[in-house]
Amino acid sequence: MGNCSMRSDDYDPAVYLNSHQFEFHYLIGRGGFSRVWSVTHKNTKQSYALKEILKSRVIAKRHVHSVINEKRLLSILKHPFIVNMHHAFQDRDYLYLTIDLKTGGDLRYHFQKHTFTEEDTKFLTSCIILALEYLHSNKIIHRDLKPENLIFDGEGYMHITDFGIARAWVEDNSHEVSGTPGYMAPEVLCKQNHTYAVDWYALGVILYEIITGLRPYLGENRSKIREQILDRQVQLKANNLIGEWSEECVDFVNQLIQRRPQNRLGFNGINEVKNHPWVRNVEWDKLFRKEIKPSFKPPKAKNFNQKYVNEDWKDGIITNSDFSQEIFLGYFYNEMPTNNKDDPNYRKCQSEGKKYLRQTLNKKQVS
Repeated sequence: MGNCSMRSDDYDPAVYLNSHQFEFHYLIGRGGFSRVWSVTHKNTKQSYALKEILKSRVIAKRHVHSVINEKRLLSILKHPFIVNMHHAFQDRDYLYLTIDLKTGGDLRYHFQKHTFTEEDTKFLTSCIILALEYLHSNKIIHRDLKPENLIFDGEGYMHITDFGIARAWVEDNSHEVSGTPGYMAPEVLCKQNHTYAVDWYALGVILYEIITGLRPYLGENRSKIREQILDRQVQLKANNLIGEWSEECVDFVNQLIQRRPQNRLGFNGINEVKNHPWVRNVEWDKLFRKEIKPSFKPPKAKNFNQKYVNEDWKDGIITNSDFSQEIFLGYFYNEMPTNNKDDPNYRKCQSEGKKYLRQTLNKKQVS
């Protein structure tokens, strides 16, 4: 499962060149400089999530490298349990990524709507394990695993999304300290070199939160959380569980949230995770093929929190992005506003699109 073949790529920039070719339905999420829309391509009727990234905010907040890095990683990744990218393009003011549309909502949203049983939790954990196995086998650390970045599809399968701060592993990475407080591994908080074990720690925090309703280490900021982590090793105990949970499940979580990475489940590789008694009997091949039915299926509704998505940009940054085309390498540039084949620019855009496709397919891919 960790060796799912990398995508040969299904880009078709001769067709998908600009935002005018999509019908925008409603906002389903937002970030610091992006919004995510539910869209349908007008010609093919294919549904996507369209991530719309405001260039001026990216530049002003000095996140150009992260945006380019996310697109680069997504262009070489494809797996049943991550949110895959299909196209990347830009216009004067925005960058766009078309990605898989998952209608089940994120795990954070469902915390408020559903009490997860051990069976539910084991299933979604198994999906995450396969996704992390794939990422780690391709030398990628996600580094921002949290409930908001875990998305259900309509059937109940779990998918990892948001690769904005994901990185290819290098031996000297102590300077990479981005992440979400509360889910960041101790070695990242302490600005130490770190490995794939940081993702296993984050998974442990998420499971702890499902089981107890709280994260293991709480604090107003990174400094406060770091102080708590250095003060003591938190472990699940019988008196802080919500509902019935097996000893094997409790042990699995306790091994994941170990402060010292050398003591953490997963530090020595995927086999020690898969061989833990709690998940040892999972039929991994069948799960990879989605032949195992999820125990939890999201309701057929708009599974997102309206209060987080229907706001305008508030910081007053004025877009003036003509100069930024070349900054965002890998995002095909097109200002053509229509699909009018009589437009003299149409054939030029078609030609440029085919050139972009050839360049994309010829890029060296992760093996």
